[in-house]
Amino acid sequence: MAKDARYRVAYRRRREQKTDYQARRILATSDQPRFVVRASNHGILAQVIKAEIIGDKVLSQTASNELISKYGWQASGKSIPAGYLLGLIAGHKAIKEGVETAYLDLGLKRPTKGSKIFAVVKGAIDAGLNIPCDSDVIPPPERLNGGDIANYAKVIDPEGYEKYFSVYLRKGLRPESLPEHFEETKKKIQEDWA
Repeated sequence: MAKDARYRVAYRRRREQKTDYQARRILATSDQPRFVVRASNHGILAQVIKAEIIGDKVLSQTASNELISKYGWQASGKSIPAGYLLGLIAGHKAIKEGVETAYLDLGLKRPTKGSKIFAVVKGAIDAGLNIPCDSDVIPPPERLNGGDIANYAKVIDPEGYEKYFSVYLRKGLRPESLPEHFEETKKKIQEDWA
């Protein structure tokens, strides 16, 4: 740390790399709710949050375990197809709460083209939620429905197949049939929120 008398210590949550206060101030002072997406090693979380004087109020929340337990998703809960389906659920929940427009809150994540965060955003947009987002950063359709995973599973050697797709195989899903499973789960979600 600097020892100069004019040195200003950063806020604790900024030092811990948890909060970008400059971006948060811009999002919190707008009148629109924030569409918060957080991806971790355990799954994906999508929330719609409204900033208020006394603190943030969570209007709706969706996590990967809901996709698995309620809709029978058998693949990984942290993949791009799971992110899209999670965004679909989150978008329907937000609309049910009366939210029509929300701004994307990435936190400290860098916006990477084609990432699972933008797959969640695409799902929420398809559900009817208005989120300003450039279409160039959204993953292509063959990645959203798991087509690229199925194609990779067809060409990989047998040793790598067991290693890379152990989560799928443990749950009883062949990775080659992921696009069909995706469409079945998407249909269940749309029927549930129709």
